[in-house]
Amino acid sequence: MTVNITSEDERLIHEKLRTGAFSSVEEVIHRALVSLPTPEPPLQPMRPLRNLVDVLSEPPFAGSELNLERTRDYPRSLDL
Repeated sequence: MTVNITSEDERLIHEKLRTGAFSSVEEVIHRALVSLPTPEPPLQPMRPLRNLVDVLSEPPFAGSELNLERTRDYPRSLDL
């Protein structure tokens, strides 16, 4: 494998070698790669839910015998 690096990267690598903490360019590059965080897998897009009944009809609520029938509560007359 051939890798092209910038002069700034080369300067940084030589700087690390001068500290004595690394014995070779390969070691500097390997330690840098190992220290990188592992990228997280992309999130799966959520299936759009239409309403609360849809949400409560799917796991973990599915089968919980919830009464999802809507009760009509019409406005009541109010004496002022």
